[in-house]
Amino acid sequence: MTAPSNNDMPQPRVTEALRFDYLTAFPEGYAKLAAWGHVINNSGVEQSLLELISMRSSTLNGCAMCLDKHSKQAIKAGETTERLFAIAAWRDSPYFTARERAALQWTDAITNIQTGHAPLAAWHEMLIHFTEAEAVQVTHAIANMNSWNRLAIAFRHRVGEK
Repeated sequence: MTAPSNNDMPQPRVTEALRFDYLTAFPEGYAKLAAWGHVINNSGVEQSLLELISMRSSTLNGCAMCLDKHSKQAIKAGETTERLFAIAAWRDSPYFTARERAALQWTDAITNIQTGHAPLAAWHEMLIHFTEAEAVQVTHAIANMNSWNRLAIAFRHRVGEK
């Protein structure tokens, strides 16, 4: 028995850029992920910090679409370009507060969970600068952004595509 050729297989709806419209292919999933983000954005954690988290997560994951979106949102919210440029090297930059550094360190730990499994030292640093509720809210923000990054990357969502 011979294996079917590619010509015999149903051809997926694939474009060079966006593989298919994953946002409308599973609208319930999109709605829940967006609703989760809305809850996080209204949790009380400052919006500027949430944008820094989004930028750092997106930098680590290499999500150009999310970097484009969140850099524009951050600038609109009053963030400086110096700080946005420095996110890639936040540890060596003088632009971030101790609270922001704790959140960025936690973002690194959670985004790269496979390398350190959320080190206790990073969590303790979070608890120095955040209440327990805020630390959990920040963790939700990181997880939510990582979810968006993974979807955008998996389905080849490019900058400028709706």
